[in-house]
Amino acid sequence: MIGTDPRPDGVHQQRLRAAIFDVDGVLLASPHERAWREALTGFADPSRFTPELYETEVSGKPRMDGALATLTALGVDHPERQAVAYAERKQKRLEELVAEGQVSAFPDALRFVQAVADLGLPMAVASSSKNANGMMQAVKLPSGKSLFDMFSVNVCGWDLPEGKPNPAIFLLASQGLRIEPEVCFVAEDAPAGINAASAGGMMPLGIARNDDESLLQAAGAGLVVTSFDEIAVADLAQGRLRRRSS
Repeated sequence: MIGTDPRPDGVHQQRLRAAIFDVDGVLLASPHERAWREALTGFADPSRFTPELYETEVSGKPRMDGALATLTALGVDHPERQAVAYAERKQKRLEELVAEGQVSAFPDALRFVQAVADLGLPMAVASSSKNANGMMQAVKLPSGKSLFDMFSVNVCGWDLPEGKPNPAIFLLASQGLRIEPEVCFVAEDAPAGINAASAGGMMPLGIARNDDESLLQAAGAGLVVTSFDEIAVADLAQGRLRRRSS
């Protein structure tokens, strides 16, 4: 791991100066997992698509990678031949769910993004999902801005040679911010995203919204919380990512 020294209390050897956020599961409660599950009909039993499978095989990865990984994990015959059709069906179902209003922002995430903005720290958003921007634009803030408007750098939905756990998407975000990777922290809810942040030399912050703290810790998160409200904003003002004292 380059330039990081993650420990249970979130202490980091560099003074943190910028924030990078994943979207699905971190900022937004989106219907991605539901869409993946419901789209499985005709390929495999949808009941076998568990939250654990979503976290380990799909979350944080580009759509085609997630489709292939899911079909392979479920033992579907010739998964490489069926992954495109599964991915397309998932996208269609996701668009239907989004149109039905099945997307919401996590209140703690909105509070934290505003707090980071108030500190003057540069912020980027980085997601493999090509749907992330549209969903963020639909979330309106009291200021009249959308959640999408809160980030000065956006690398959501870019076509990259490799997705997470490759760190490319986060390195592009730090380059856009003109901030060295080792002084950025990355908020992620998926092991693949934690791995990507670590590989890029950044401080990985695990957001465990699905009782999956152990998965994120095992992936190498420097700090794991179940809500952004657990983070000490006063310490972040000093460049340190720590848990609030109880």
